[in-house]
Amino acid sequence: MPKTGRVQRDDSLNPPKPRTQGPLVLVAALVTVVLWASAFIGIRGAGPHYDPGALALLRMAVGSAALAIIAVRHGIRLPARRHWWLVAVWGIGWFCVYNLALNAAERTLDAGTAAMVVNLAPLMVVVFSGLFLREGFPKPLIVGAPIAFLGVVLIGMNSSTSAGEGPDITGLLLALLAAVMYAGCTLLQKHLLSAGSDATTLTFLGAVAGTVALLPWTGSLIGALQTAPLDSTLWVVYLGIFPTAIAFTTWAYVLQRSTAGQTSATTYVVPAIAILMSWAILGEVPTPLMFVGGALCLLGVLVTRMRWGRRA
Repeated sequence: MPKTGRVQRDDSLNPPKPRTQGPLVLVAALVTVVLWASAFIGIRGAGPHYDPGALALLRMAVGSAALAIIAVRHGIRLPARRHWWLVAVWGIGWFCVYNLALNAAERTLDAGTAAMVVNLAPLMVVVFSGLFLREGFPKPLIVGAPIAFLGVVLIGMNSSTSAGEGPDITGLLLALLAAVMYAGCTLLQKHLLSAGSDATTLTFLGAVAGTVALLPWTGSLIGALQTAPLDSTLWVVYLGIFPTAIAFTTWAYVLQRSTAGQTSATTYVVPAIAILMSWAILGEVPTPLMFVGGALCLLGVLVTRMRWGRRA
């Protein structure tokens, strides 16, 4: 008779599944930063003919429509009822207040100064996610994020110097508000995703909440649509479909599968890509200092994606 006893599972018959999401996460992150970089070109193209509220409302109306299509195809899965008010707060903060603050800030600040202030947000996320989301403070993130921010500072200093005027206090405060909204909404979104919210549905619901909050600017939007040239309106439509609907969907995909600190630090690639896009599309030739700043942005993000040592 065969001996009886504890049955041991042969793990060789059930080998662990290979991790196939790593490349997809990198591709999604690349899509996000490229489309967000292109948003600077779009805002510049539409800004002279749309005030901050009208621009944000049309962008979010188009973005919400596109996100509705994405959400329906993906399958809408509502978050837990107790999180609905958090979803509304997140959507209003991210898609309404952040857009209004950034659009208004770029009317009085040059792009470099605005980028410097707004890009304080990833550093805030690194600190607060380590404290409140228990993500810790990995060495690659602590080293790489300040390097990337130094690159943004070099780009901003060069842009501010070429502008030849001192920064506007109101513009600085608006840019700082945008940075706070960026950081706070990233942390809140990570909390909602960790609590089980579906990334695609969450993005769609947040966009709808932001659009509803922007409805007071409907009159301004109607007036702008009647007077703005077609190419400016098409720029806003582009902003709604690509940097909003598609990029925020890929952003949520990455944020759900990575830490908040590492995901936000990845956006430091945006200024470097924006420089190249401005050079190729608008003919704005970067200075040597801007090239150095862009290289530091890329280097810093590369450091944040490295793995030092072995985690327990």
